[in-house]
Amino acid sequence: MAVARRRIDVQEGKAALKAWREAAQPPSDTPAPRSVLATAVRYSLEELTARAPGNSVEVRVPPFGVTQCVEGPRHTRGTPPNVIECDAATWLEMVTGQLAWAEAVTAGRVAASGLRADLSALLPF
Repeated sequence: MAVARRRIDVQEGKAALKAWREAAQPPSDTPAPRSVLATAVRYSLEELTARAPGNSVEVRVPPFGVTQCVEGPRHTRGTPPNVIECDAATWLEMVTGQLAWAEAVTAGRVAASGLRADLSALLPF
């Protein structure tokens, strides 16, 4: 299996996640800057791919990024059979352990379709 290609420096990504987490915690009422949000999302998508390499699940966090991960049948054309999509705040809450996968799905904050579209064993990290 190929090593995941990184575009975001690991230390820069960790710093962005930390900055996002700090901005999201009370008593702060100032959201993290968009650049921090974008870096945190992109880094965490890269981290997911590094932890679960493969091409059977597509994770979308518009407008910041998309990745394919999890071993299994490779998807090559059209809409993938296993798709997960959510907004950036939901994604980062799941990555950092502030929101459980099942809770997010039940609340309708995550759209997940396909037999492999379950990241509960991979989140948080």
